[in-house]
Amino acid sequence: MTDSPEYLADRPAPSADLFRSPQEFADPPALEEAALGLNADSQSHDLLSELLRSVRLSGERIVAYAPPRTFTIGFAEVGSLHIVEEGELMLRIDGNSHVEHVSRGDVVLLPRGDPHHISGAGKRAHAIVRSGAAENDAPEPARWLCGTFTIGDPQASHLLASLPAVIILRGDRGPALEGLEVARRMLVFEMQSPSQGSAVMVARILDLIFIQILRAWAAGTDAEPNWLAGALDPQTGPALSAIHRDPGHDWTVEELARACNLSRSAFAARFVARVGKPPAAYLVHVRLDTATGLLRDTSLPVTLIAKKVGYTSEAAFSRAFKNRYGTPPARWRRDTRANQP
Repeated sequence: MTDSPEYLADRPAPSADLFRSPQEFADPPALEEAALGLNADSQSHDLLSELLRSVRLSGERIVAYAPPRTFTIGFAEVGSLHIVEEGELMLRIDGNSHVEHVSRGDVVLLPRGDPHHISGAGKRAHAIVRSGAAENDAPEPARWLCGTFTIGDPQASHLLASLPAVIILRGDRGPALEGLEVARRMLVFEMQSPSQGSAVMVARILDLIFIQILRAWAAGTDAEPNWLAGALDPQTGPALSAIHRDPGHDWTVEELARACNLSRSAFAARFVARVGKPPAAYLVHVRLDTATGLLRDTSLPVTLIAKKVGYTSEAAFSRAFKNRYGTPPARWRRDTRANQP
């Protein structure tokens, strides 16, 4: 982040660094069973958890901001969460002229890590004062919490890339934000009264908030078609689960439709509406994603990997892989391993 130290507020001393670098104390895997409150049996059918595990997303740190009325703070290429506690903020994605206005009670998630800037309403207040308006017409100073996330598997980051750049849950959504308010209070408690284990607590709470926001957004009427909306839709979720559970199977639209108790035509239309692409195209994406994991983490020959992910020939697999990643699988494996620390 490009923030200056004077912009930070309510920083607990002397253990504040717990929240700046929790990875110094632990590097927890994202979305553990304890954090989700799920057992192994229920998780085997929990597609959202499976997909987020493949990304290995984990909460990193939390910072409280209370800058002066006129400010701009940049956030560069990191998954970010902003919880507005007081005042009004203006958020702009770099390279996009559109400005989002958020205020007290709003929760903002940038799941893809798009670089962005946040400014206060102080600029407008300054214009009011200069024009002769009363000083007390200026809006209240802004205060907000900012949490950040890390992605453990960049090769699976396309799952997040398919989400919108910004997800905003407005404070007037009522029940949708009740769980988030509980999590916010827990974060504030850990910041103001840090103790042993606080760094891990903060990381876990951020994980839970991320999931809560995704679920609330995907359940709304304004959700864009993507894998998340499809996973949470009871009429397409079983098909996505089946594909991810066994991507090498020779799935047909008819077979996937039966898993969802829909006719072929109704299923195909519903899948496109919720996921944003036909079942066959989604299956190709999942197969190639699985292949990257096998290429990176195993020594299996390319021919066997092609068979495992559902291709009848190495040549067909290599063509599809190159179309997606720009290089043949064998070279991709060499380059990836050469760049590993």
